Amino acid sequence: MSFARQTIEAAFADRSLLSGGDRRYIETVFDTIDRLDRGELRVAEKTDGEWIVHQWVKQAILMYFGVARMQVHEVGPFEFHDKIPLKHNLAGQGVRVVPPGVARYGSFLEPGAILMPGYVNIGARVGAGTMVDTWATVGSCAQIGKRVHLSGGVGIGGVLEPPSASPVIIEDGAFVGSRCIVVEGMRIGEQAVLGANVVLTKSTRILDVTGAEPVEHKGMIPPRSVVIPGTRMKRFPAGEFGVPCALIIGQRKPSTDEKTSLNDALRDFGVSV
Repeated sequence: MSFARQTIEAAFADRSLLSGGDRRYIETVFDTIDRLDRGELRVAEKTDGEWIVHQWVKQAILMYFGVARMQVHEVGPFEFHDKIPLKHNLAGQGVRVVPPGVARYGSFLEPGAILMPGYVNIGARVGAGTMVDTWATVGSCAQIGKRVHLSGGVGIGGVLEPPSASPVIIEDGAFVGSRCIVVEGMRIGEQAVLGANVVLTKSTRILDVTGAEPVEHKGMIPPRSVVIPGTRMKRFPAGEFGVPCALIIGQRKPSTDEKTSLNDALRDFGVSV
């Protein structure tokens, strides 16, 4: 692994190495993407409670686009023309993909994951028991935990550049309601519940309104939070207008299991999904 990282970092700093006579640079790029596809590597992982981004792996993905060649890929009546093929041997990996769901080579779906007619991009990882529902998209390098539900039409943003940028992270047991958008390296804590149409970006103000005074969070949704879309008033030269925000209106109850807790959250707080 140390050799692979050093080789990738050297080639990323000097792209001429990829076109030189030494094949090890290109071969290491292809080998790194193959390891991503098999789940032996990942773009980011949680270590001692903190998420660590492996910048060199993202560098390998960026260089892969440069060295891979365009090809025609035929799948039954469908034809694709791209540099990156689709994943193969899904049955052997214990993954269910419903037509026309697409998981790109270089992504990894753990056994028991279900991909409805949605999309998982290169570098992304989807945990065991997770449902990627119809027309939901998982962008490049996004990290989706175990037993997560991405409801219909959810948009999970991808990120490749700069290589140091954190991907979107949805931690274990979270529920993301229909048509939610989560982008720009946002992190959703374990077992959090996002109601329908919540939009989360780096600039979105996240306000916990469960106490006497609002408490603001930045860049992340705390674990077990129940979140709905809201608005706040902001003054502009032309007047005062409502701008979008996200409101934390409660917590999933620790006294119940995940499914019951989710039902309680939706019932108690009237969250749409």
